[in-house]
Formats: sequence, structure tokens, C-alpha cells
Amino acid sequence: PTDTTKERHPKMEMNDKRKRQSLILYLIIAIAVAVTLRTLLYPSIATMQVQKKSYSEFLEMVDDDQVRQVQLTTGDNTIRFTTGEGDGEQVFETTQFPNDDKLVERLEKHDVDFSAQIPDTSASMWLYVLINLAPLIIIFGGGWLLNRRLKRQMGDDNPSMNLGGGFGLGQGGLGRSNAKEVKGEEVDTTFKDVAGQDEAKESLQEIVSFLKNPDKYTEIGARCPRGALLVGPPGTGKTLLAKAVAGEAGVTFFQISGSEFVEMFVGRGAAKVRDLFKEANKKAPCIIFIDEIDAVGKKRDMSLNSNDEREQTLNQLLSEMDGFDNHKGIVVLAATNRPESLDQALLRPGRFDRRIPVELPDLTGREAILKLHAGDVRMEPGINFGSVARQTPGASGADLANMINEAALRAVRMGRKRVSQTDIEESVDVVIAGEKKKSTVLSEHEKDVVAYHETGHAIVAAVQDGKAPVSKITIVPRTSGALGFTMQAEEDEHYLTTREEYKQRIAVLCGGRAAEELIFGHMTSGAANDIEKATKIARAMVTQLGMSEKFGMMALGKQRSRYLGGGTELTCSEGTARDVDEEVKRLVEEGHQTALKTLNENRFKLHEIAHYLQKKETITGEEFMNILNRDDGFAPKYNSAPEG
Repeated sequence: PTDTTKERHPKMEMNDKRKRQSLILYLIIAIAVAVTLRTLLYPSIATMQVQKKSYSEFLEMVDDDQVRQVQLTTGDNTIRFTTGEGDGEQVFETTQFPNDDKLVERLEKHDVDFSAQIPDTSASMWLYVLINLAPLIIIFGGGWLLNRRLKRQMGDDNPSMNLGGGFGLGQGGLGRSNAKEVKGEEVDTTFKDVAGQDEAKESLQEIVSFLKNPDKYTEIGARCPRGALLVGPPGTGKTLLAKAVAGEAGVTFFQISGSEFVEMFVGRGAAKVRDLFKEANKKAPCIIFIDEIDAVGKKRDMSLNSNDEREQTLNQLLSEMDGFDNHKGIVVLAATNRPESLDQALLRPGRFDRRIPVELPDLTGREAILKLHAGDVRMEPGINFGSVARQTPGASGADLANMINEAALRAVRMGRKRVSQTDIEESVDVVIAGEKKKSTVLSEHEKDVVAYHETGHAIVAAVQDGKAPVSKITIVPRTSGALGFTMQAEEDEHYLTTREEYKQRIAVLCGGRAAEELIFGHMTSGAANDIEKATKIARAMVTQLGMSEKFGMMALGKQRSRYLGGGTELTCSEGTARDVDEEVKRLVEEGHQTALKTLNENRFKLHEIAHYLQKKETITGEEFMNILNRDDGFAPKYNSAPEG
């Protein structure tokens, strides 16, 4: 089949959106008018209806002076009469008893006008029926018109796609999948554009090989995976990898977000799933990429808060993945950073056969990503990307790309034609801590406190036997709220952390508060973030890593949202939880005492470096280490801060 997809200008899409909104608004107004008319006209029409009465009832009403007017009709002995006045007027009919020659006399006796002309209101019954049917006519008629307009705007001339009746909710209207389709020759992303994810690329290479040459797999009886789940933190390149697979294989690429399946009307999400796989079947071989699949693939349960629409959509997705012909070359790729929330039926073999981790890049990967993105920017010769990579542990591919872009922007602001090493290093600070905050002016005392605080971190880190020497110290306030920071750079990449190294990290985090106490004799709010991080490490040591002397190798909690930093959820009794808090407190206090002891032993260096930092505001790790390691017996007098 030929592709009929047309590129639409943003202004055209905006106009179509406004037209749809106008149609829906007109439909709502029409419904409101119909309901209002029925409400206003129904009482008056109901009172005008002709009611039948027996002749004896008529005579009783005359005797009770209830009858006001009477119209005597010759020929069929029909008598039409009215009771009440104004809004309370009612019309009745009866048949005159034969040979009742005293009727006129009785009417005269009760002052009834028997020469009146009472109109025939039986025809108003049709108006009554029409008013009751009008809302339904307007609703279904307006819905039918809305459906036709939506189909015309979407370019769908196939009447068989209209499954939604008059409400315009079928696949020709709001049931379309809305997946972004890119032809194989238009996908310009390949594995060369992905750096730092060698293991993930190797796992996906087999899918590419199958899409290019499926015969060599079918000859031996092998079956290509129906789907692969890309799992990892945000910004690690999951979407980029999916596009690279399509680009390498040269096949059509369908991209849609899981949240786009979620609809207000029950059954519409399932219709979108059917439409997506129907289109994919026409364009096979192809790749379907569902980003953030956890939005539609969450675990089903029996709770009262379950979402019927989402569960129906998930059931349809499971059915489609079981039903499509894998030999045609349809591969489903999905990405998520919350794999623990996915339904188990979605993860079983035969649906998502492979789970491919897309983790944060290591040291080598970070350097490769920096070089890849630097290839699009004019750089000065001799840029040391390895140094930048060591300063950015835990940075994702998106973070590193942003650093290169920030460096290019800084070079333009500074009036240079090429990006320098200084630009890149400054961009690292911008991404990690934010821009320099020019509006914040610290008093001399606060500047002293911040200088000693950051120097305390640096000295405790330097005297430890860890693998992360200090690379920079600054007391320049940042837009993130930090009044300063101390940056450490890993010398080598390592994947295991010992109990002693965790304790050293806690001590380094406590170094800032310890310096404040030692020199100024009081505490400030500047250590809030340090305390939070130290407590988090200590709690992980106790509840997850089995590094507590009191509890030993016992798991007391489970990690929530591993890739989103969800923290730990305790899985122990209340009594044990209190003991956990005490053990966490002990570990943090132990680190605090270690920091106090270290700084007390290096009190003169603490003063010297803090004053040097106050003067320059930002110093490099090399400057810091030169002063710390210099043995000149320097013991100056300090007037700006008490000895403590």
C-alpha cells in the first residue's frame, strides 16, 4: 500500500484544532438549547392536552361549579368544556347522553357559557412528541456532523472506519492511534549516533539483523523476539536507540507515547491499539515504539480505584502482541523507567521477550558521548574530554549533551568562535548547580561561613583514602540555591563500594557542618542538603546493603522506583523501624565525629585554605592540594573568624 500521510503545517494543525473545538462547542450549545426548550414548553403543552371525561363526571363538575365554558357540537354529540383560568385552564371532552333536554337549563343555572368556541388542541400532541424527541435528534444529528467533519479533516475516506456512530468516536474520528509514522528511508538515526550504550546496541543488533534478513532465521527455525523492553533512567537514550534500530534496518518506524492511548471514553484506547497494529501490519516489516509504556501497562488489580479504560487498553495490547504475525517482521520496542510497575502478563516471553538495560554511562561512555556531541560544535584543539567525564559521575547522555550545548552558548556570549576547555568546565557547573546568581550578595560573615563550610568538605575528602580527589571548590552562589559547592572527580570507574567507603562519604558530607561548629561554634542551615544525603546513605547501608553491625545481612526495606530515585520503603515491624532509626543516627554521628577529628587535626590548613578561597571565590583542585600538602610551618594570625 502507498503511504498517504501528508505533512501538515503547524498553522493548518492549529486551524483544524480550532475547528474541532468550535464544533464541539456548537454541539454543547445545541444540547443545552434543546433541553431548555423542553423544560420550558413541556408544562404548557401538558396543560393543553384534551382529556376524556364521562358524561356523569361532566354533570358533577357542572353542579360543583367547576365548568367555566362549554361548546356544544351538533352531529356527533361531542361536548368540549374547560375548567380553571389562565395557566390553570384545562380542556376536556365528553359525549352527551341522548335526549338530555335539561342540559341547557342546568348550564344556565350555574352560569356556564355554553356558546363558547373552544379550539381543538388534540394536534398539540404531535408538538409534545416532537419536543420530547428534539434533544435526541439534535444530539445524534450534531454528533453525526461532528464525526463527518473530523473524518474529513483527518483525510480518512474509508466509511468502514466509522465505528463510533453519531458521536464521532470511531476509528475514523477519535479512535485513530495518532502514532507518528516515519518511513524507513527517512529515518536518519543509526547506531553511530548512539554512544555509551555498547551493551544495549549489541542486544538490539540481532533484531536489526532479523529485520534485514529474516530468511536465515526462519531456515533454522529461530523466531525473532516479538518485543524488547528498554529499561533505564530518564535521559539515557532509550528513544534514540529505538530510532537507531529502525535506521539500521531501514524499516518504517511508528512512535507513540503510552499516555496517548488513555482516553476519557471506555474502549477508545483499545480502538487506538487496534488501529496502530492494523497500520503496522500494512507497512511490515516495521518497528512500533511505545514510549513510557508504564502509562498504559501498569499492573492490574481488584481495587475499587481500578481504571476500566486503561485495563481494556492493556488487554487489547496483550491480545495484539499475541495475534500479529511475527514472520512479517513487526517488532515492538517499548521504553520505561518504572519496570516494577508493569503487569506481569506484559513481560512474559512471547510479548516482551527481552529486557535491555539502558543504564547511566560509565567513565568511558561519558567521554564517548561528549566527543559525539562535540562533533557538531566548533571546538578548540586539545580539549580534555576525559577530565570532564571524571567530573560528571552519574550524568546521563541528555545531561552531557546539554553541557556541550551550554558550553557553545557560553562561547557565543563571550564573543568567541570556538568552544574552549573553560567553557565546557563552566557548563558542567551550570548543569549540576545552575547559573551563577549575580543578585545574591553575601555579607562578609556569611561569606566566611560558606568558605569554611566548603573547605571542611574538601579537607575531609582529601585526607580520606578514597578515590575521589577534589577537582574544584567555589563559594559563588548558584540559581539552584547552593551558596557554594565542592566537586570531586573519580580517578577510576568502579562498580563496587565497600562499607568503609560509604562511611568516608558520610564523613565528607558532615565536613561542612563540622567546620562551622569547630570555627564559629554554631550551626547554620547550609548543611541541609548534606544531612539529607548522609542520612540516605546510612539508611541504605542498614536496610538494603547489610552493612550494619546491629542487623547484619538482613534486608529491612525495598527500593521504590529504582530509576527515579524513589527511596526505600521499610518492610519491617514498628519496633524494628525504631531500631533502624537509631542505627542510622549512629552511623551519621560516627561520620560527624570523624569529620570533627579530621578538621581539628588540620585546623591551620582549614584557616589558610578558607581565607584563600574567600579571596579567589573559586579554586581548582590542584591549587587546593598544593596548599594542603605544603609543609611550611605556616601558622598565621586570623582576625576574620574566632578560633573556636
